[in-house]
Amino acid sequence: MARLSNPPPPAPEEEDDTAMPDVEQHSAATTTAAAPPSVPEAEPVIPGPRAQRLLDLYARSLSHTMGKLSWDNFAACYPTFARRNEPVLKQIQQQMVIKLKEKCEAEFESIVKTRNVVRKLNELEQIAADAKARRQDSSPSAAPPQPPHTLPPQTILAAHLQPAITASQTHLNARLESMQAQNALLADQVKGQRAEIDALLSQAEAAVRDVRGANAALGPLVDELAKESRAANV
Repeated sequence: MARLSNPPPPAPEEEDDTAMPDVEQHSAATTTAAAPPSVPEAEPVIPGPRAQRLLDLYARSLSHTMGKLSWDNFAACYPTFARRNEPVLKQIQQQMVIKLKEKCEAEFESIVKTRNVVRKLNELEQIAADAKARRQDSSPSAAPPQPPHTLPPQTILAAHLQPAITASQTHLNARLESMQAQNALLADQVKGQRAEIDALLSQAEAAVRDVRGANAALGPLVDELAKESRAANV
């Protein structure tokens, strides 16, 4: 009986390199499709004088602070490393200054945008301008206004509620005008329907009068017609 030889080991399968790009392309397409649509950013607010002074003050303060991280001050903190490898330490100092400045500017910009600082400072600017204009327009003999902190609670509460009450009153007035206009249209429709009913009643009354007149005219002839009918039947 012949001895069976062992089958040769299977050849190692070659990796399909062409499948990987398809997977990567599919993953990239999925990521692109799943990305949310970009939200249009709001128009930037132009800073007024107060907001511009705040931005300039921060820029000057940041520049002054970054000036403290000069090469001389930085090298004084690492004298041994500065003597042995000055170019590397200078590069580290420059990168530190750039990164720290970028981070500070990004944090400040985020705070200004989140807190809506520029818009609020512009509103404060407008309030101050309105107060100045009112002071100039007021007569010198007029009594000075009462300080807000001395006003009674009812007056302060009414002042705070006045905008909400005014908005509600405007909304209610608009609804009232709309309902009045609808009521006027309904009243016109009711008038038209009443006129149509009156016309129909007039026609019905005329028809009733005609029927009664016909009955009155045919009344004397009923007996004669009955006799003729009986005679014809006989």
